Amino acid sequence: MSGYRIAWLPGDGIGPEVSDAARLVLDAAGFQADYVHGDIGWEFWCSEGDALPPRTLDLLRHTDCAFFGAITSKPAGEAVRELAPEFQSQGLSYRSPIVRMRQLLDLYICLRPCRTFPGNPLNYRENIDLVIFRENTEGMYIGVEFPEVPEQLLAIPAMKPIPPDAAISIRSVTRQASRRIVEAAFQFAVKNGRRKVTAVHKANVLRATCGVFLEAAREVAPLYPKIQFDTANVDAMCMWLLKDPLNYDVIVTTNLFGDILSDLCSQLTGGMGFGYSGNIGEKYAVFEPTHGSAPKYAGQNKVNPLAAILAAKMMVEWLGERDIARNIERAVAAVVERGAVRTYDLGGSASTMDVAQSVAESLRFAHAMR
Repeated sequence: MSGYRIAWLPGDGIGPEVSDAARLVLDAAGFQADYVHGDIGWEFWCSEGDALPPRTLDLLRHTDCAFFGAITSKPAGEAVRELAPEFQSQGLSYRSPIVRMRQLLDLYICLRPCRTFPGNPLNYRENIDLVIFRENTEGMYIGVEFPEVPEQLLAIPAMKPIPPDAAISIRSVTRQASRRIVEAAFQFAVKNGRRKVTAVHKANVLRATCGVFLEAAREVAPLYPKIQFDTANVDAMCMWLLKDPLNYDVIVTTNLFGDILSDLCSQLTGGMGFGYSGNIGEKYAVFEPTHGSAPKYAGQNKVNPLAAILAAKMMVEWLGERDIARNIERAVAAVVERGAVRTYDLGGSASTMDVAQSVAESLRFAHAMR
């Protein structure tokens, strides 16, 4: 066996199904690793009061990287009501496990490739090839929220006074985190022959926080004179991506804006059945499909597994197995282009495992032809 040790976190909802599909393709591609199961998801929140138990965090610290399927999340009140009775009076608050992993392991890059595959009937346009670098550890997702306004905030001068019954979320943007995500975007552009980096913000309104991000981007850009650099307000960026997605290449932005733009770009390139990402730090990474747990489809073996398969491809590429990653991507492209095996979102009736088997067969065929 290989020396790779992978934390395998299928989660709940459709997570186990798409994770099984990804494993099938990894095995067919010849990728060898020890896969170590980790507990994560809604059932552990309900039964233990923690959707990311300490034993799973310990597993992450003793593996090379992780593959994450999907987990269910619910609003705060509903989450507390579904806790086991012994935990309901302990003041526990549900926190997203993937957000916690990003912060606790400093997985500061959320890398979201968005590329069209020829023959995909859901392509908005052909030849779209975007990459989004989303800052992954701060911004609106730091988890500092107040269901009512703290007394000390009521006295803060504002254009409109804050009413006492308002809920407050705090957005934190630092220069250091802004610089490193912008630097990562430029380094990716240089390494991969990309032509342009676009920094997306809303500094005309969010003057302090987006101002820090925009200043950091403008400080980094001159260090990479061969890469074009421009900026755009996030609302305008949504409009321009729909109008002319081929005009953009590498997009770098803050946490919330990156979350929104990533889903928009996924829809441009085939929908969430093709959306995947890597949460990447200096020494560790977690790879995932980004479609969520879709509990209404759980157990039906009908959802598109290509996002999970492409997340697995990104994982092995990050581990340095570039030939295996390239073969998986080519096999996915071949299955999409042939169009003989398609799940319901693509207008077909194939099952999750039908598609995975088709990708695996494409890999075996390509290997036999060499």
